[in-house]
Amino acid sequence: MADQNQNKNGLPPTQGSSPNWGLWILMAVITGILLLAFTSDGSMGSAARNMTLEEFRKEYRDGNVVLTDAEHYPIEVVSSDNSSNGVINAYIYRQKPTFTYAPFYMPFTESEELKTLFNRYGITTTGTIDDIPAERGDKVISTEYFRKLGEEGRILDTKEKHPRICYTNENGTEGVVVGEYRKNPEAPVNRKDVEYVSVNFSRTFQGDQVRDMLGTHAAYKVESNTWQMILINCLPVLLLIVIFIFLFRAQGGGPSGAMKFARSRARLLDPSQNKITFKDVAGISEAKEEVWEIVEFLRNPQKFRNLGGTIPKGVLMVGPPGTGKTLLAKAIAGEADVPFYTISGSDFVEMFVGVGASRVRDMFAEAKKHSPCLIFIDEIDAVGRHRGHGVGGGHDEREQTLNALLVEMDGFSANENVIVIAATNRVDVLDPALLRPGRFDRQVVVNLPDAAGREQILRVHARKIKLDPSANLNPIARATTGFSGAELANLVNEAALIAARRNKQTVTQSDLEEAREKVRWGRERRSLEITDKEKYYTAVHEAGHAICLLKTELRKSLPLHKVTIIPRGPALGVTMMLPDEDKHSEYKSELLDYIVMAMGGRCAEQVVFGDISGGARGDIQSATSIARKMVCVYGMSEKLGPIEYGTNHNEVFLARDISQTTRNYSERTAQLIDEEIQRIVTENYNRAIDILTENKERLLLVADKLMEYETLNGEQIAELLDTGAMSNPPTRELPPAMPENLDAPTDLQTPDDQPPAPETQPGASEKL
Repeated sequence: MADQNQNKNGLPPTQGSSPNWGLWILMAVITGILLLAFTSDGSMGSAARNMTLEEFRKEYRDGNVVLTDAEHYPIEVVSSDNSSNGVINAYIYRQKPTFTYAPFYMPFTESEELKTLFNRYGITTTGTIDDIPAERGDKVISTEYFRKLGEEGRILDTKEKHPRICYTNENGTEGVVVGEYRKNPEAPVNRKDVEYVSVNFSRTFQGDQVRDMLGTHAAYKVESNTWQMILINCLPVLLLIVIFIFLFRAQGGGPSGAMKFARSRARLLDPSQNKITFKDVAGISEAKEEVWEIVEFLRNPQKFRNLGGTIPKGVLMVGPPGTGKTLLAKAIAGEADVPFYTISGSDFVEMFVGVGASRVRDMFAEAKKHSPCLIFIDEIDAVGRHRGHGVGGGHDEREQTLNALLVEMDGFSANENVIVIAATNRVDVLDPALLRPGRFDRQVVVNLPDAAGREQILRVHARKIKLDPSANLNPIARATTGFSGAELANLVNEAALIAARRNKQTVTQSDLEEAREKVRWGRERRSLEITDKEKYYTAVHEAGHAICLLKTELRKSLPLHKVTIIPRGPALGVTMMLPDEDKHSEYKSELLDYIVMAMGGRCAEQVVFGDISGGARGDIQSATSIARKMVCVYGMSEKLGPIEYGTNHNEVFLARDISQTTRNYSERTAQLIDEEIQRIVTENYNRAIDILTENKERLLLVADKLMEYETLNGEQIAELLDTGAMSNPPTRELPPAMPENLDAPTDLQTPDDQPPAPETQPGASEKL
């Protein structure tokens, strides 16, 4: 059906993949001008090693410059008629050649210039004219040639072959210089033995030096650099043209709109990179069953069409954050062998009005070309919010984008075989027109997983870690009520990190337990310095919570797990309760007992010290919230009856609720609500006082044991309440001892690292 629009891998061609020939031609013209300018005969540049004039002068004096083969290795001095600069192009030997030497005989008449020249080369008087061998008389050179040899560095100045002066008269006004000079080597046979160099110089200041040094060995050229001048004059204009073209292409558009950023930003998901299938999604069986129909329709649409059925045009996945909505969409993409486009709701909205609507139209136009296909819009509430609400009347750009989305999903023209999947956790803020049949026909609720679902999720994520065979995920799943899939994945990862920090080979049950407590209540803060007085206040406070829990019926539905006075998160102490099973209903007796338990910490301070602290702030807030829900939401007040007071007890949508009142009762009713809330909280506060007064001795005993051991589990506290003693006291783990040598290198140990076992470090842990 879409074979002509798909490549070998079954994917549609990439958007905008056709080449822009105009831009390529322009780039080719510019490249040609540059090559012509820099490779022409009048060019000042070449592919040569650059040298300074001083470096070249040294190579020339050392005899490393090729001088004897001007046909194959010429020396050129090139200058431009419109520039004060010049360049020497020459060849030098890669390795210093072997030289030969020839004797010379130079008669001279003394002058100041020659004196300066002799001093420069270190020529001194060594004898008379009679000392010169007769056979040297035919090796005569002129003074000018002698000066040239000196400029080229070919006059030997070694001690053995130093030139000497032999005078012919007593006044020393005439004489001869006898010595040897270095002969230039023969031209190299192989080009690999030489290297091409380029020397830039200033004609104004260094031109005479270059001519005196090279003399007749070089060819001097003055060339017109017309192409370079054209390039210098035209290049800025060409660059501006190229910049404007690219700016226009970045801002300008093609067939989808006047501006390029008005095109859709939907990304095509590559099936080869997406390995997620329904096997990787656990804990949401009902949601998988509902979306499986979409996958089956895409695989075999004729099965549904034979019965006259049509697949939903849109599927909206609703649920709390972290429950797996996006993961489920990836699984649909992994199962369905069709093109899959993904985009975020925020990608539609821009500062320019109309851009989002254009992106919506372009996205659906591209999707229709490759139908059947899927479009996944994550966080659709960013673009699908209720129209017409908010201060000032709304948001024009977002509302136009939403209008375009509504029309494309179910407008005047039919839109077949393009299925839209969206995800949100704020379905209450979406526009009603978006939720009607024909747009998002089906809402798939992705709730928090139950105990069985949590165990399945834990098993999925446990595949990624080295789990000990003895580890049991069932207790962890039952003790993580209210956890989402993302939180369970984080729990497994934290367990792996804890095991790695303890240098274990596998993740054990204790690592999972500690990770669960860390994720739910926070990490232990053993490094926090607390005075003994404040620590004892905390012990009494947490003991009050525990005793009030164990002395009420709440202990059956919310068993006590552990009590600790080690700070965790923002709390100085924690009373941990873990339900054995998931609860879906609230009962009045349990809510009242929960208020008793919440007030137990403050009441324990009142009973023991006759004073109270601010540590019960969170407990008071929790108790008051429960009492208010009992009165206003659950209808559990006998005086007010089963009536709901207030209309908004969920999350607030400011754009809608800022202009609406949530109070639908009179001032008298408001006073009765306040009285009932106060009565419920006060009665259960007094119940907690009575429980703790009757069990004051046990309260002090539990507080003392918490000071001694810092952490007690539920069975140990229950045993203290029943018998006043513990048959199986806990083992207190002491922090690692400080090293004797503070400067010695040690491994970093954080406060919650486990100390070494007793057999490897005696005294590291003791039973108190």
